[in-house]
Amino acid sequence: MSKRSAMLSITTYDWVPPFARGYVRDLRARWACEEAGLDYRIDTVPVKNRTAAHLARQPFHQVPILQDGDLTIFESGAIVLHLAEGCDALMPPGRAGRTLVTQWVIAALNSIETWILPWAVARFFDKDEQAAAKAARQMNERLGQLDAVLAGRDWLVDGRFTAADIMMADVLRIVGDHDGLADYPALAAYVARATARPAFRKAHAGQLAHFAAADERRA
Repeated sequence: MSKRSAMLSITTYDWVPPFARGYVRDLRARWACEEAGLDYRIDTVPVKNRTAAHLARQPFHQVPILQDGDLTIFESGAIVLHLAEGCDALMPPGRAGRTLVTQWVIAALNSIETWILPWAVARFFDKDEQAAAKAARQMNERLGQLDAVLAGRDWLVDGRFTAADIMMADVLRIVGDHDGLADYPALAAYVARATARPAFRKAHAGQLAHFAAADERRA
């Protein structure tokens, strides 16, 4: 277990609409903390009427933001890698292991998520079936490549769960939750393994509870 001098703070939005719940990226930071056994609290910024104070901490007015003592970190990949540093549960020892985990975290965000986002925007925001179908064809090329990588192995690095799997499984979840992994059995099994972990379940339930409480405050 990694030891830190102060309680960690994860900042997310004060409220999001129901369709976004369970997918806001503070989940990745929550999940990493749960896997590592790190205590954390949840802080919020407004999803609307965003403030100068928020901008000062996150130059794109996004979440999550991690506060670790005097250190403020944004971008979910950077946050998860920071939490994984020195943590046996999330990062294998040695330079080679750290490098491989970093490689796959970047791959999740750059080579996979950037191909999933156009499909998600077209399908869920623009409601454009033609654009979604075109994006799906491009996305499926990458999913097929990744499916081949994960065929015959449980996790991305050295046969053990790491921070890389937090990032990759969370990137893939939205596709799997909408039947987009049916043709990719290795990916479907991989996401199922990752999301069956108690740490994921606790983090996911915590995010849902956070936004449900926000509904009650708004009522």
